Amino acid sequence: MFLILVVTMFLAGCLALPIKDPYSYSSAVGQGVGTPFASYGEGRITGVRVWETNNNYYYYYYYNNYNSNNYISGFQLRYGNTWSPVFGNEGSVKQVMELFNDEAIVEVSGKYNPADYICYLVLTTNMGRTLSAGMPNQVSFNFYPTNMGNELRILSGRFNGAGITSIGAHWGLVDMEGAGNSTLETALETVTPIY
Repeated sequence: MFLILVVTMFLAGCLALPIKDPYSYSSAVGQGVGTPFASYGEGRITGVRVWETNNNYYYYYYYNNYNSNNYISGFQLRYGNTWSPVFGNEGSVKQVMELFNDEAIVEVSGKYNPADYICYLVLTTNMGRTLSAGMPNQVSFNFYPTNMGNELRILSGRFNGAGITSIGAHWGLVDMEGAGNSTLETALETVTPIY
């Protein structure tokens, strides 16, 4: 009888353990000036468009290094069948990736210039495909979900008139059968107002 009581108490204690938060956030990198943004939509991300600007000139930068002045000028995500607004602006070169069924973005990486823009952006899927845009120079970053099975839900950050100045990633589970799978409320909570 005592053994049954001990086992019951143990199992009840296990049920009382906190459930791990199914969402995670990769903190934004970059200068972070300009208008805040956060992508939003219903369902899973099914497509990506990224615009890069290539000014075709070189400028003098720290420590006498010459760096190409390429940067990410804007991007757009498709949730289900609906494209989000363009965050930033449409630059000169557009890269597009349509995701397959059951394909999800599981890594966001690239390079940023602490003095101005996101220089290079790479989106990697669970099927090993990548979309890359920009020029791979400056400071590296690598975002991925904390929890297994999570995927990219929201990209947030800031942009100005020329391009994306900072970017962060929000990860979570996608309930394909349940209603209320919108990222709009989370996106609105993420963006801090400019005063």
